[in-house]
Amino acid sequence: MLLERVGHPLRLGELRLPEPQGRQVLLRVRACGVCRTDLHIYEGDLPHPKLPLVLGHEVVGEVVALGPEASRFRLGQRVGVPWLGYTCGRCRYCLRGQENLCEEARFTGYTLDGGYAEYTLAHEDYCFALPPGLDDLEAAPLLCAGLIGYRAYRLAGAGVERLGLYGFGAAAHLIAQVAVFQGKKVYAFTRPGDTQAQQLALRLGAVWAGGSDQKPPEPLDAALIFAPVGALVPQALQAVDKGGVVVCGGIHMSEIPAFPYRLLWEERAVRSVANLTRRDGEEFLALAAQAKVRPQVQPFALEEADLALHALREGRVHGAAVLRVGGG
Repeated sequence: MLLERVGHPLRLGELRLPEPQGRQVLLRVRACGVCRTDLHIYEGDLPHPKLPLVLGHEVVGEVVALGPEASRFRLGQRVGVPWLGYTCGRCRYCLRGQENLCEEARFTGYTLDGGYAEYTLAHEDYCFALPPGLDDLEAAPLLCAGLIGYRAYRLAGAGVERLGLYGFGAAAHLIAQVAVFQGKKVYAFTRPGDTQAQQLALRLGAVWAGGSDQKPPEPLDAALIFAPVGALVPQALQAVDKGGVVVCGGIHMSEIPAFPYRLLWEERAVRSVANLTRRDGEEFLALAAQAKVRPQVQPFALEEADLALHALREGRVHGAAVLRVGGG
């Protein structure tokens, strides 16, 4: 499914089957998650995508060919491909353990072709072995929604006992399961009136669920914002206690409105999350297996990619949307 012009429908088309070079692997795609970042690329919120482009960076695939220097995976092995597709390894960010900020980073489904297709190429060093126990559709959301949720959760810092999640979609419903497993009290904030998402949050172990226009019954230690709505930042600051942290987990967000300094005072903090590191991936996948995280999946056929993106935009996906590709 090709994005040829930003803001225009994807087109079903044929591309020549690529041959893996160097340390690349060729994957037969089994499933690919539909992420809000895909929607931001599709709608032009993220500038300068590769065009034409195959979207998709939550890719579950089977290794069907190896480049001449590839040796990390075996033929037939199931692997996952995330957003981070390449880093230089030599810039100041890479050298200090911040490869997510690499000056020359390339990204799956944005500057590299992704997984809205029957086959895709990936560099073996940026793929993950996937835990058993999850089928292909369930494994796909772990590769971005799970990873960015985990990074946002980790950057909230130690000592968090009461955690707020704003925007209870793909990322929030996964990290909520991890937080509950670790004994945290989770408070879920949804679009006002979205009782279906609120019920999902409660089923997954949240102690409270309500609209984003409501205040939680007790102050929060941290809040993770996954909805791309800048107005939620001052709302979350009002909800966190002294010393609390508000983490913005999206790659794009609408403008943050002005707010009085008193909301930030008493050592509250606001920070963003950018991309992920491979360390995040290894840690999260191990933790997800330990916590028995079970993604809630809404499947679509590959040819229905546009429908999936529109459903995501309109808030009609509860859990994660995933394209079923090649029998995934």
